[in-house]
Amino acid sequence: MTQTAAPASAPAAPTVLSVSHRTTYHYSTYVETAQHLATIRPLNSAWQRVVSHDERIEPKPSYVHSRVDAFGNDVLYFALDAPHERLQMVSETTVALTSRWTRLDAAGTPAWETVADAFRYSVGGEFRPEAEFCFASPNIVIRPAFRAYALHSFTHGMPVAVGAIDLMHRIHADFAYRPSATMFDTPAERAFELKSGVCQDFAQVMIGCLRALGLPARYVSGYLRNDPPPGQPRLIGADASHAWVSVYCPGSGWIDLDPTNDVLADRDHITLAIGRDYSDVSLLRGMILGGGAHRVEVGVTVLAL
Repeated sequence: MTQTAAPASAPAAPTVLSVSHRTTYHYSTYVETAQHLATIRPLNSAWQRVVSHDERIEPKPSYVHSRVDAFGNDVLYFALDAPHERLQMVSETTVALTSRWTRLDAAGTPAWETVADAFRYSVGGEFRPEAEFCFASPNIVIRPAFRAYALHSFTHGMPVAVGAIDLMHRIHADFAYRPSATMFDTPAERAFELKSGVCQDFAQVMIGCLRALGLPARYVSGYLRNDPPPGQPRLIGADASHAWVSVYCPGSGWIDLDPTNDVLADRDHITLAIGRDYSDVSLLRGMILGGGAHRVEVGVTVLAL
């Protein structure tokens, strides 16, 4: 009996999302002078095309410059020389997203031990740029407890993508989403002990587990769609910036996993920046003179067009 191949379906039209992100700092006393680095410009990639982007900073900076950092992120540097009690950054972005995982064969990815061996240092061995994401970073110290937890997902010979997806399932099930449990600088090992936190903590714990096995894993910051399609639940963390994990699989590239929502990051996820952990891609960092205490207001809206 002969079989005829089904006609190839036309690729789905891109999902177009608009992002409005407003961050306002209120200081209790005047800031005399300030120098900041801001990560507010989304990345262009094979699956994400930046259609438009605009940003506004108030008060108007005396100096503005942009550069591409070591991870390929477009980072904005600006200085404020006039005294101010308030700093506001507003970014408006439109991106077009295409599906990333229609051809992913998780079971066909190499065994995790093979991947870990490929990234283990050896004298005279081939340099692999992904190896940079195998090591400890400021917020993620590699601990034996991470490895022990990860090994329940990565049994002998387990395909690396299958193990990573199972690890995502387990973190989502075992950890509680609790914004009051952690702070922006809480290290991964503390979040692991608490078994709670926010998207940043879920991501950093998962990265620590993957790196403890010798697997390259990086931190991804971005946004989530606020208005899900009919019949789909609203994703956790959609009212602020979001974070997830990217694990490297030879032959498949970087695979993005969102342990907070237990999904592969796809058309509802807008990639802003990548790094080793949160400290590399925080929205705003720098130095100020004065200011006293401060409070922050953040508003994020992501809608389909």
